[in-house]
Amino acid sequence: QGQLVESGGGLVQPGGSLRLSCAASGFTFSIYGMTWYRQAPGKERELVAHITSTGGLTRYADSVKGRFTISRDNAKRTVYLQRDSVKFEDTAVYYCNAFLNGVGYWGKGTLVTVSS
Repeated sequence: QGQLVESGGGLVQPGGSLRLSCAASGFTFSIYGMTWYRQAPGKERELVAHITSTGGLTRYADSVKGRFTISRDNAKRTVYLQRDSVKFEDTAVYYCNAFLNGVGYWGKGTLVTVSS
């Protein structure tokens, strides 16, 4: 059974940086596209960033483009989300997702709070 475990959340000041990690186990990580989502209080879950299985293609939500960077290390079975120049509105629970041909896995999320 596939599992995803996010880490790296916490408190960060506006303008600061934070890197989230998502470690995978129980499935062939290297062939799955990986996506970071987030859900802010009172809002629907939204896509933040996506990376293809080889890492060759990435895409971002307009709200984070130029500030966040998604990457992956298939040898370590881990996907990352580097968050720079964070804003108050980046406060949310961040989830990672693996998806391939109708099969998907979700992590339980990690809370990131942007506060001064």
